[in-house]
Order: sequence, then structure tokens, then C-alpha cells
Amino acid sequence: MSGRKRIGVIRNALDFSDDQNRLKAGWEQEFSDLKRLGFSPEAIDLREYFHGKKDLRATVNQLNALWVVGGNSFILNSAFRQSGLDKIIIEQLENEAFVYAGYSAGICILTPTLEGIHLADNPEVIPDGYPDEVIWDGLGLLPFCIAPHWRSNHPESAMIDQSVEYFMEHKMPFIALRDGETYIANLREMPNKSMDVRAKQRLS
Repeated sequence: MSGRKRIGVIRNALDFSDDQNRLKAGWEQEFSDLKRLGFSPEAIDLREYFHGKKDLRATVNQLNALWVVGGNSFILNSAFRQSGLDKIIIEQLENEAFVYAGYSAGICILTPTLEGIHLADNPEVIPDGYPDEVIWDGLGLLPFCIAPHWRSNHPESAMIDQSVEYFMEHKMPFIALRDGETYIANLREMPNKSMDVRAKQRLS
């Protein structure tokens, strides 16, 4: 593992699930894929850092990247706030070598709001140990919303169609991504985090 980049794997978006076999299989797949790509993956359970119980900043500072897995965007958003990772990520933007990557919920929380995504992710699902408050504001690191799994072979694809309709009806800038597509951004150079910023609408 010498010379491999250290990447923290965050799967708290799945904290609603009690299907241990499926969780274990998903975990093994994530780690296997990351190792094959040349990374040294390390598990980070944000629940261990809620309310400052452990020093998350020190943990993240030792990493080269974060890989944030999909699931429920509202749960993941809450986990970021409760652990303080929302503030740490902003600090890490000063580190040009640091990479934030992920999919589905892991990207949706970077947007200005989770409105629209509520049609695919249930905001009322509250796992044990989480506060009852539903947080609708995203981290605002991207100036537009994300519609993942759009027109894809995914169980949530039909619900994402509803999210896209919601974005269009409310004139909310967004990007729709099919499974397998990638969006790459230098968050340090993104424009003012505002819902008024024009964004690409991939509707073809």
C-alpha cells in the first residue's frame, strides 16, 4: 500500500438501512474498487464525531481525498452538520491537492438546497442518534442542483424524473446526470453560490 493515496470513505447516507448483508456487500465493493484504482481506503463513520466526540479535523487532515457514498441525502446532510464536516470541507478547499468525490447523495448535498431531491429521498427518515430537524439547505459549494440517476437503469430513476420536473417548474438551475457520467469542478473557482447562476440543463 506504500505510496497509495489515502481516501476516507463515508457511507452515512445509508444509516437508515438495517440490511446488514447488503451493507456489507456494498462496503466490500467500494473498498475493492478504490483499491483497484490505487487508493488506500479508510472508513469514516461520521456518527463517531457527532457533537465533537472525536477530532474529525485531525482525521481529514491526514487524508488526500474523501469518497462519499449515495443513499439518503437528508441523512448525509445532517451527518455533515452534526460532525462538523460541513465546515471542514470548506477549509479543505484551500488545499489544492485535496479531492472530494462521490455519487448520488454524496454530490447532492454540495448544492444550495435539497428541495426537489425530497421527491426521491424521504426527508422524514431519521436514524437513531440523529436530530429530528430536517435540514433543507445544502452546503452551497455548487451553484446549482444535481439530479442523479437520470434516465438510468436505477430504482430511483423515475423519482428523479419528478425532481427534474420540480427544478424546471421552480426555475431552479440544475444538472441531470445519467449513471456513469461524471461532473468535475474546481470548487475553489466556482462562482458565487447563488441559485441565480445559470447552469447546464441536460435534457436531450
